[in-house]
Amino acid sequence: MASGRSRDDERAGAEIVYGSEACYRNSIELLEELGFPKGVLPLEELEECGRVRETGFVWMKQKTPYEHFFVKTNTRVSYTTEVTAYVEKFKMKKMTGVKSKQVFLWVPITEMSIEDPTSRKINFKTPMGIGKSFPITAFMTDEEKQKFLQKANAQNNS
Repeated sequence: MASGRSRDDERAGAEIVYGSEACYRNSIELLEELGFPKGVLPLEELEECGRVRETGFVWMKQKTPYEHFFVKTNTRVSYTTEVTAYVEKFKMKKMTGVKSKQVFLWVPITEMSIEDPTSRKINFKTPMGIGKSFPITAFMTDEEKQKFLQKANAQNNS
């Protein structure tokens, strides 16, 4: 038998939700819990979301692959029908199902992290360990951005 965990083992003991609304709510709660802005994983038509709290393994299945253009970072990102990751506070690692278009190539994104929450930057890494950082505000919803700016202004004025 091959070493490593099978797909079923990886998902053993998972909390699973089905349906677009429940999955959307679940994914937003997960991003908030991990400290990421809500717009960083703009998946559409989610059908199934699962999480194994013990290991940090999560998955999100959507009806069809989806491409999203992040205007603030000038980046096109592709999501397959299933996105998986191992999560912990401020980090998603061993990600699958996410690719970013760099010039003419699609490059897999295997990690997303906020190394220093005060730096207000999100780092994205490829399997080769090469990465890019973007301002956290580039992935915030308008509502999040307003709260963030109000908080920053309050801190600057005190």
